[in-house]
Amino acid sequence: MHIPDGFLSAPIWMSMWIIAIVIVGYAVKRTNEKLGERHVPMMGVLAAFIFAAQMLNTPVAGGTSGHMMGGVLAAVFLGPFAATIVMSTVFAVQAIFFQDGGITTLGANIFNMGLIGTILGYYIYQGIRKVIGGEKGMLVGAGVAAWITLMLGAIACAIMLGASGVVPLGVALPAMAGVHVLIGAIEAGITVVVVGMVLRSRPDLLELQKI
Repeated sequence: MHIPDGFLSAPIWMSMWIIAIVIVGYAVKRTNEKLGERHVPMMGVLAAFIFAAQMLNTPVAGGTSGHMMGGVLAAVFLGPFAATIVMSTVFAVQAIFFQDGGITTLGANIFNMGLIGTILGYYIYQGIRKVIGGEKGMLVGAGVAAWITLMLGAIACAIMLGASGVVPLGVALPAMAGVHVLIGAIEAGITVVVVGMVLRSRPDLLELQKI
């Protein structure tokens, strides 16, 4: 789902940069106010895990790719704003050092693959968790939020590509949505498995103050 340089029109990639800067800047401010000693190693571990998981790419029509995102997983452990920093850092490192995604399109990639999962996904997760309750609510909420936000990220990517004239929306949308139905199911499964394992072995890690 990483969009390379040259695939988005200037108005779109500039607008997404502005949105990303505003939201990530606010996330940094909130995280600095509440960051605890236990958050730092957790942020590092999650960043490393998500970075590695995202390196497994599936080519998709329209010049982009599909893969796991991990935003919901990070948000479950850290909250929406600390998770936003983790995801933004991962995408920045991928773009700058590995040419996975463009520099001009970094704002769009952060929005599609990060902010939708860390912020919207977090509140979807919390809503389902409160309705169902208990550990089951956490697992169901994490899985459903992971699938929904991955699909929304894929759809947003397709819309941006279509609006930029790179590929017709009628081609990009079904290609991205179709592939990510399966990828979303895999991500949901991985998210549930990881959260479930932590619940059984180190439930205290899920009780960190959410940022």
